[in-house]
Amino acid sequence: MCGIAGIIYRGKTSNIGGEMTAMLQSMKHRGPDSTGYAVYGTPAPDEFIVRFKVAEQEDMHKGFEIHSQVKERRTEVDARIRSLDAQIIAAEEATEYAFRYRIKYQGDLRRFSDYIEDVEGAEILSIGTSLELIKDLGDASQVAGQYHLGQFVGTHAIGHVRMATESDVDICSAHPFWAYPFSDVSVVHNGQLTNYWSKRRDLERKGLRFMSNCDSELIAVYLADKIESGHPLEDAMKASVEELDGVFTYVVATSDSLGMAKDVMAAKPMVLYEGEDCIALASEEVAIRNVFPHEIDTYDPYDGEVRVWRN
Repeated sequence: MCGIAGIIYRGKTSNIGGEMTAMLQSMKHRGPDSTGYAVYGTPAPDEFIVRFKVAEQEDMHKGFEIHSQVKERRTEVDARIRSLDAQIIAAEEATEYAFRYRIKYQGDLRRFSDYIEDVEGAEILSIGTSLELIKDLGDASQVAGQYHLGQFVGTHAIGHVRMATESDVDICSAHPFWAYPFSDVSVVHNGQLTNYWSKRRDLERKGLRFMSNCDSELIAVYLADKIESGHPLEDAMKASVEELDGVFTYVVATSDSLGMAKDVMAAKPMVLYEGEDCIALASEEVAIRNVFPHEIDTYDPYDGEVRVWRN
């Protein structure tokens, strides 16, 4: 079933980590398997934030050997980052297997990502000037507590609660998905794509990579390919409504924008609130009212509708 949410502020910041946690926790019944966030903070000049993991949560229960393997994998990641003439400014251990690095790097992000992900077990969850993508097993309160998201201040965020139906229950298959190799693009999705494999093969022939077998990742990679070809975000989203088959509603975020698209059958729910300085949307109205308890007006977007808001 799954649940998705998004929130963006115009001209100001807010505690989007706490607000997104409240939105997602209210939809826990839609997706008990995993929870994910893409939060957008204040960029630092000439810096990237890299979120990556070197193992899955469930791997950590497979004996003592995995703990030494995790340390070896992280050491190899560090060595490869430095060999690419990137400077590690700060390295934080979010969990034993997931990390947050601030780096300075002026090279090609595709080359950077591919080289790091050649390390066994390594997966880059996101690279951003403002984006930080966090996802793990458990509900929103568990993940937010584990990754200290409750007081994250920023301009906008998207989130997802997942009920696994066709792919594994692991971090790799959880949402959001980073739109490799773009620094600040992320996607969450509710629905099913029926032309997943044919579209995936088309994109793989272009050299774009997939880290999971989750059909939702296709949307992120598809939009990345369109953006790389010079299409504005809104045009890329409109093309997706025409070219992706199935029933779906998705939310995409960039460094300064939040977008929403529904397929032409509009079978997957979405509720939208537009205030003077904030836009919030979610699969259920209760999620929005957890952030705005006062009286508000909401509406359901139309079939085939595409909307983009900027902060």
